[in-house]
Amino acid sequence: MSSAKPQARGGAGIPRRPFGNTGIEVSCLALGGFHLGAAGSADACARIVHAALDEGLDFLDNCWEYHDGRSEEWVGRALRGRREQAFVMTKVCTHGRGRKTALEQLEQPLTRLQTDHVDLWQIHECVYDDEPARYFADDGAVTALDTALQQGKTRFVGFTGHKDPSIHLAMIERGYAFDACQMPLGVFDATFRSFEQAVLPELGRRGIGALGMKSLGGQGEAVHRGIVTAEEAIRYAMSLPVTTTICGMPNVEVLRQNLRIARGFKPMAAAEMRALRERCAPLAADGRFELYKTSLKYDDAEARAAHGFPPDRTQADFKDRLDWAESLLPKI
Repeated sequence: MSSAKPQARGGAGIPRRPFGNTGIEVSCLALGGFHLGAAGSADACARIVHAALDEGLDFLDNCWEYHDGRSEEWVGRALRGRREQAFVMTKVCTHGRGRKTALEQLEQPLTRLQTDHVDLWQIHECVYDDEPARYFADDGAVTALDTALQQGKTRFVGFTGHKDPSIHLAMIERGYAFDACQMPLGVFDATFRSFEQAVLPELGRRGIGALGMKSLGGQGEAVHRGIVTAEEAIRYAMSLPVTTTICGMPNVEVLRQNLRIARGFKPMAAAEMRALRERCAPLAADGRFELYKTSLKYDDAEARAAHGFPPDRTQADFKDRLDWAESLLPKI
């Protein structure tokens, strides 16, 4: 397993940005881990990862529960011999459970990713009102972040979520030295239950690296309906004061489309951003393009189970778990 630290790669013209107050820089565009696990095969995933690294995109997102571990496993295979080129992030999915669960979950990504450390380990999906108190309990998941740092199993720590800015602020205001915070940032977020307005300034004040996600609204419905173009949505998100913008890229074609946007990127002018916000504001007002804020649609099976909610049997991650369980049954 590799212990090498990632080497900066920027020769292909992908801008690099400071990662909060950590003293390092990463690519302004990041490769979303969920879509890598849906690439069709380990070889297809490797083609995407290798093309990204070749172009100077080095920030790789992932998560313990994406496709029941398949995303981490495939990325681990793709990084054989190239670990030193990548900034590897993954997430722990305690969903309010404690330190023991978190540290047990950490060992699985290290094995799947074929490394002895990750560069960033984040508490995944802070979306329930009671979770900040659970995470900061005496034996909560935040203590596992400290342990992982002390053991050298991660270089940096953070948390993520997509539900409500008030939950993010409740995490931040505890005063813990998070290196990163991940949240939805895009033109529709700007005027509805807005992380851009409520959370992003606080991260800047504290020197916490802001990681943007869901710039296309999760499934790109607004793009499919012709309300915004993918380039407009991604450029808006990347024009915010963020470390990187994480995008799902399920194939090399989408990767190359996004690389064209990122290569030689110049931020939108303030007037251009304002005009785009105003254009989208009427359709942003009810959250129709950000259902992860207003419904359980994007809350995964692991989170539901931890909080006593029934599973949503239509969700991809629930189907993955069924497929995995069925694969263990004896064939007759």
